[in-house]
Amino acid sequence: MATSKITYKGQLRTSSIHLASGNEIITDAPIDNHGKGEAFSPTDLLATSLGNCMLTIMGIAANTQGFSIDGATVEVTKIMAENPRRVGEIVLNFEFPANNYTDKDKKVLSVSANTCPVIYSLHPEIKKTIDFKFL
Repeated sequence: MATSKITYKGQLRTSSIHLASGNEIITDAPIDNHGKGEAFSPTDLLATSLGNCMLTIMGIAANTQGFSIDGATVEVTKIMAENPRRVGEIVLNFEFPANNYTDKDKKVLSVSANTCPVIYSLHPEIKKTIDFKFL
């Protein structure tokens, strides 16, 4: 079964429908590439997918180990490269709310974050800069 259906809406905008749920994602070309920048760009989604995947896998690991990361956030910065135009680096700054994380908990989170399917799917030349901050 297909995952999604994408429709080009014109003016460098697409609409993607998740077929199982009906949820929609709109994309626009970024301002620096002829677009309006009124929504995520496709490369924004690529970088954001990495943060989403890492948080999800960390959530699974935390649940398995009996602790919570509820309220954790990640700020994602996508840095473009040229010749050819592509994502050159993804910077991920994770912040975990105060929860008395043990050294073992922190290790579980770090290891699990780096085993998410998206990180394995990205080209190895894309630099990934990852920082964990525990409050």
